[in-house]
Amino acid sequence: MNRLLPHPAQSLLLLLIWLILMGSFAPGHWLLGGLLAVVIPLACNRLLIEHPHGWKPLKLLRFLGLVIFDILIANFQVARLTLGRIDKLRPAFVEVPIDLDNELAVSVLVSVVSLTPGSLAADLSVDRRTLLVHGLDVPDAQAMIDEIKQRYEAPLKEIFPCSDT
Repeated sequence: MNRLLPHPAQSLLLLLIWLILMGSFAPGHWLLGGLLAVVIPLACNRLLIEHPHGWKPLKLLRFLGLVIFDILIANFQVARLTLGRIDKLRPAFVEVPIDLDNELAVSVLVSVVSLTPGSLAADLSVDRRTLLVHGLDVPDAQAMIDEIKQRYEAPLKEIFPCSDT
C-alpha cells in the first residue's frame, strides 16, 4: 500500500480538490481524480520531503496562527511605510544565523520569512546555516535577527525534531 500511495493524505487532498474544481461528483470525475491522486504523488515522490517522526502538529497549528497574524500586521505596516516618505525607508540585507538542522523546518522558516510582507529570504547558504534576508525598513539589524529567531525559529525547533546545536 505504501508503494501505491506513498503520501495517502496528499492523495486524498488531491482527489478532494479535483472534485471541488470539477464541481461534480460524477463517477467519471471520481475515477479521473482517483487516478491523478495516485499518479501525481508517485511522480513527485522523489521531490517531496519526508515528514519527520516526532513532529508536533498542534504546535504547528499555533505557529500557523502566529504567522497569519504576523502577515496581517505586516501588511498594514508595509502599507504605512510605502504610503509615507520613501526616502525615510532603511532597506537592508541581514544575515540571520540558522540553528535548525531539520530540512523541513529550514524550508518552513525560509517560506515564512518570504511570506511576511516587508521581508524576503534572498538566499540560503550552501550549508543551510545562514539565511540572507532583505528587509524593507531595518533600523536595527540585530533586532531583526532576534525577532526572526524568537518568533519563527524557536517554535520550529519545538515543532520539528532538531538536535541542539
